[in-house]
Amino acid sequence: MTPPDIRVLLVEDDLRLATLTRTYLESRGLEVVHTPDGDSALDLLRETDVTAVVLDLMLPGVDGYEVCRRLRAFSDVPVLMVTALDAEGDRVLGLEVGADDYICKPFSSPELLARIRACARRYLGLLAPQQPALECGTLHLDPRRFSVTLAGRSIHLTAQEFRLLYGFAVRPNVVLSRERLLELTHDDPADAFDRSIDAHVSRLRSKLGDDPRRPRIVVTVRGVGYKLVPPE
Repeated sequence: MTPPDIRVLLVEDDLRLATLTRTYLESRGLEVVHTPDGDSALDLLRETDVTAVVLDLMLPGVDGYEVCRRLRAFSDVPVLMVTALDAEGDRVLGLEVGADDYICKPFSSPELLARIRACARRYLGLLAPQQPALECGTLHLDPRRFSVTLAGRSIHLTAQEFRLLYGFAVRPNVVLSRERLLELTHDDPADAFDRSIDAHVSRLRSKLGDDPRRPRIVVTVRGVGYKLVPPE
């Protein structure tokens, strides 16, 4: 199912590629707003509601990493990072600063469309709407409202972070391997990579206020994976 009213902010300084991409996405029913640089992208994101951001990494001035880092200070809109850098370290860095997904150049237009739609489904709450609200210690998660509170304090998570935390919370104190966590957080785990989970866990710990050196909520089990210890 295609999510309704998908509005995409396309941040791309290659005007030929941007025109081709915009034309294709609009022909498939998406609304596209284009800007060629990071500063204007941040201004637009403060003023305009969008469903997803397609963010090129190599931009003039403020690069994609910094745009994503600044964006996460005020928005949880899904970010699909576009990069010509295929090294795992570059992809991990993108996830660590707040990207939800990535796609490497050159990419096919149908693949880009599929990834945008997947991000939009998660963001709009159209994935598994039957999932119930649940409590895990002082954590409260409500998939219908896409909300999380910890001891009464509201926590703003991206779609991927919410899926990860929900996957943990329905299995408290159960050790989950990285492979299992990839299955829980990605529509197609084959498109992800093992270390992406570490990046998402790192961001999740930060938002939960968990000490990264001595975590008490999302705990590392060496050689196996991670588990969620219900916070008191």
